[in-house]
Amino acid sequence: MWRVAFAELRKLRRPTLLIGTMGAVIFFSSLFSSLLFILIDSPQGNSERGRMVGRQVLSMSSGAVQGFSSVGGFLGIIALCVFAAQTAQEYTYGTLRNLLVRQPGRLRILLGKFVAMKLFALAMIVVSAIVSISASVILAPGAKVPTNLWFGADGRHAIFTTFINVVISVIGYGTIGMVLGLLLRSPISAISLGLLWLLIVENLLVAVKSSLESWLPGAQLRIIASGGARTGLVPGITYSHALVVGGIYVSVGAAIASFLFLRRDVAN
Repeated sequence: MWRVAFAELRKLRRPTLLIGTMGAVIFFSSLFSSLLFILIDSPQGNSERGRMVGRQVLSMSSGAVQGFSSVGGFLGIIALCVFAAQTAQEYTYGTLRNLLVRQPGRLRILLGKFVAMKLFALAMIVVSAIVSISASVILAPGAKVPTNLWFGADGRHAIFTTFINVVISVIGYGTIGMVLGLLLRSPISAISLGLLWLLIVENLLVAVKSSLESWLPGAQLRIIASGGARTGLVPGITYSHALVVGGIYVSVGAAIASFLFLRRDVAN
């Protein structure tokens, strides 16, 4: 399994993939964190969905990671695209047959690829955390936001818990991407369907019936990234609810995809 993981990491560190992905991570992380402080007095809001995050909230111990938690959903979408593409392209390019010649254990290949992509996602999250917190520290004085509590005991705890929440959320998004790649066996189809559902279909369903937000997979993963803070129209969705429902979606999808990967022919 570890040899498969190291081989997959060699693919993931290709300059075109690595630089492009990390560039997007840095851009969105700095953008979300910067807007929190630049638009702090804007009547249109300074956070996602037009929410207002004021100085009182930003001056709390969790103020340093407000931007980081907000960008968690976008990190998840990036992870979904990477996981889906790296999984499905083995079918598109016909390289899965060659992998099975060297390593006939299909489950070892699947686990090795998953471990490598999790490490890649973890690197994305670390870069995002550094950029988001640095941007917040730089812009806070100009927005007249006190930072006294940001790096005390409570502040360090907030940074740690937010980091863990974002990791759980991003790995959940990535697993969904890998499941789509295994089911559809086409990078374009897997990425298109994933983005269509998360960015359009879920929003339309919630707009028609807001209570559906409590049961949609993308909404649960966004709530996990925010640590249970309200991110949509339904105020009663708790962190534990999102963790259970999101975990069920990811687990069932992973089990079905793994079974099909073990049983289906490797041809596209």
